[in-house]
Amino acid sequence: MRRRGPDNHRDRVGRALGRARAAAQTASRRPSGHAPPRKRFAQHFLERPWAERVTQAIAPLGGDVILEIGPGRGAITQLLVRNDVRVVAIEIDRELTAALRSTLPEVRVVESDFLALSPSRLRDELGPLSAHSGRLRVVGNLPYNVAAPILFRLLELHREGLPLADATVMLQREVADRLLAAPGSRDYGALSVLIQREAKVERLLQLPPGAFRPVPMVHSTLVRLRFQPSQGTARSGAFRSLTVAIFSRRRKTIANALAAYRGSRDVRPTDVLRYAGIDPRRRPETLTIEEIGRLVDGFLSADAPGLA
Repeated sequence: MRRRGPDNHRDRVGRALGRARAAAQTASRRPSGHAPPRKRFAQHFLERPWAERVTQAIAPLGGDVILEIGPGRGAITQLLVRNDVRVVAIEIDRELTAALRSTLPEVRVVESDFLALSPSRLRDELGPLSAHSGRLRVVGNLPYNVAAPILFRLLELHREGLPLADATVMLQREVADRLLAAPGSRDYGALSVLIQREAKVERLLQLPPGAFRPVPMVHSTLVRLRFQPSQGTARSGAFRSLTVAIFSRRRKTIANALAAYRGSRDVRPTDVLRYAGIDPRRRPETLTIEEIGRLVDGFLSADAPGLA
């Protein structure tokens, strides 16, 4: 596993959602014994003792099917296969792909950008799940610059019927803080809302810079996302659009922030707020996921007062 440099942008969720639907470069890595880490790829490889701790936190069980995003040199991969699991690894780097196929023939290694994989090809690569436990899990050391798009892509795949049970991923510590943030806190934003709506997030492990070679300038956090039952793609689209819109004006009143939502062109935000039972003077950063959901219902409902 390897690390990328820090992401200095906060809550660029609108951009991330667009990039999640396009091909974006994922981590590039070099195998052990070959060329050293290259600066232009900001490569940082996980040390063996920490790879063991990460694998323990993943807690693989016999029969699991694990989709690993960016296996790198295979520090985690080789430990996973010892637990009677089937691993399908997605790696963009051609040399690393060849090395993994040579050293870990029991692993199905797919040379591809994860974000560029279509759902149909991903299903083909995973093969039949019924021959195993049926529990499909994701493991990944996500590159910082595309971590949010990858997370959104996983949510999208789950909504489209891929039976994902959970995802254990390593992130920049600040990104993990945003995933776990509560309403009203400094880190709470669109990313917090959109992820927490569809997955329960828990912090598993903190990793210092010294867990990698060469040593990066940031700390990392291992988190687990447990996917919740899908609420449908149509409502999810409206929820996502409204959330991104209001958090683009997070410090304004919710009444003013709703003006940025395109669904407010045909109805008055004050009517929706009344329907949802939300004080129009509150700020978006104080709203819970349930309250944002009531706003979405207000815009979608033909029975709401003043909305018919």
